[in-house]
Amino acid sequence: MPEDAVSERVRRLDIREADLEETFARSRGPGGQHVNKVSTAVTLRHRPSGISVTVQDSRSQAMNRKLARERLLDAIEGEQQERRAAEIAKREKARRRKSPRPPALKARILEAKRKRGQLKRQRAKIEI
Repeated sequence: MPEDAVSERVRRLDIREADLEETFARSRGPGGQHVNKVSTAVTLRHRPSGISVTVQDSRSQAMNRKLARERLLDAIEGEQQERRAAEIAKREKARRRKSPRPPALKARILEAKRKRGQLKRQRAKIEI
């Protein structure tokens, strides 16, 4: 992803550089002596949301930093979309709950209740 596209996403998501906490650690896995001696693993944390991303894909710390930023933006964007979808679902549920039933549906429900009541009355004990 080009650098200007990343900066555009940062502006759109309203993320400040001061909100990001970046830490480095020694990576694991393939890469030989370079990986064992140099802190190439990058952990990027967004303090306000608490979302954290760790990247150790590359032997290069710079590449891992870039990948961490992209993945963090993806995670924050995904969380915001989930939150928006939950709010919309909540509003829709409230709207459906408040809306009156159509008269035909109400009549069908009442008819079913009447039939059920008659069936139950027929079960009553017979006095001899």
